[in-house]
Amino acid sequence: MSNKILEVRGLSRIHGVGCALCIESTGPDCDTNICRHCGSVVAAHDVSFDLYRGEILGIIGESGSGKSSTVKMLYFDDVPSAGEATFFDNGEQHELFNLNAAQQRSMRNKRFGMVYQNPHLGLNFQISAGGNIAERLLMSDMKHYGEIRRRAGDLLARTEVSRERMDKNPKTFSGGMQQRVQIAKALATQPPLLFLDEVTTGLDLSVQAAILDLILEIQHELGTAMIVVTHDLGVIRLLAGRTLVMKHGRVIESGLTDQILEDPQHAYTQRLVASAL
Repeated sequence: MSNKILEVRGLSRIHGVGCALCIESTGPDCDTNICRHCGSVVAAHDVSFDLYRGEILGIIGESGSGKSSTVKMLYFDDVPSAGEATFFDNGEQHELFNLNAAQQRSMRNKRFGMVYQNPHLGLNFQISAGGNIAERLLMSDMKHYGEIRRRAGDLLARTEVSRERMDKNPKTFSGGMQQRVQIAKALATQPPLLFLDEVTTGLDLSVQAAILDLILEIQHELGTAMIVVTHDLGVIRLLAGRTLVMKHGRVIESGLTDQILEDPQHAYTQRLVASAL
């Protein structure tokens, strides 16, 4: 159990006023996540899992399944309606949803990393690529200009962005390069936990492959635990050792990735796998 880095229990999020019938009126059996009684959206309900150091956990499902909502709550981009999440870090336990706003910001800036599908959510397009990394390093109490610049250059080089482009604005980069800068920024504080939300969607296949190879290299070299959210079974097959399958806000199947892809038990997972063949 000392190898556990994250424990999530009963994580739920309802958008709207909510009512007593929201849960029983939504979910895979009802084929909707919208409550017919009050119109609220059950984005996620009763999501539970453990994550271990150096592990990559995949969360897969179609649009509206709740996979991105789950990650957004854990990264404090959204507030859960219910549930608990415990982060185990250097012998300490942090109850994530009991932290105050300042503590949550500190956790985001120093111990977590996020790479969004849309680089505009993860990067500041008003400053240079190196400046984006410097912003995060400053939040981690690194103050010496020379040291910050050297570290930013090292991180960009690590993610295969030329040091010569460090002072260029990310808006001049391709989509794949913007994702690399996001990854470099996320890694700046050497966080033990990284969230990846549809990071290859919309990229050319060759660029996708390069980004996925980079993610695997980082995981092997740094031992970073990751949660990868995607609708792409190929991404899950390559990256994730274990996988959760979500539909209409619920986890409908979980287990070893190979087992889920080779012998899916739930009818929805079976259709997902069949559609990818």
